[in-house]
Amino acid sequence: MTAPNAPAKISESAAHSTGSVAGLGRRIGRIAAQSALLAGVWYAADALARAAHLPVPGGVVGLVLLLALLFCGGVTPRWVKAGADWLLSDMLLFFIPAAVAAVNYGGLFRADGWRLVLVVVGGTLMVMVAVAFAVEQAARLERRLALRRVRHARHLVRA
Repeated sequence: MTAPNAPAKISESAAHSTGSVAGLGRRIGRIAAQSALLAGVWYAADALARAAHLPVPGGVVGLVLLLALLFCGGVTPRWVKAGADWLLSDMLLFFIPAAVAAVNYGGLFRADGWRLVLVVVGGTLMVMVAVAFAVEQAARLERRLALRRVRHARHLVRA
């Protein structure tokens, strides 16, 4: 009784695995393209920062540029989400060379370790406060814009 159904299950399974391989390929391609887009924004911003002799790193200029592109609609979040998620998930790997290099400076850590710890902890706290403030301001802006859209929609319905 199961023999007639078996070939259908096999072909269905084969089609599903082929579809998942193609889906995986598209996902990897999307992540690669989006990561390349983000790297391109960084590269352009870094070149701009160097050419203009700006006192901030190109990465900061790139973040501001990407934020401006997101706000003005030049880039939609879905165009960079998969690549940004991948880069953020593997961010720890980008710090390994710095950690390995720090091992070479044992004398510096023994002599001025408390100062370095103070700077790292203080810097981390400042970044956390700045990010919290920025997220709060972005959430307020988003709520205001949503309220404005609702009011506009209600006004259109009444008219």
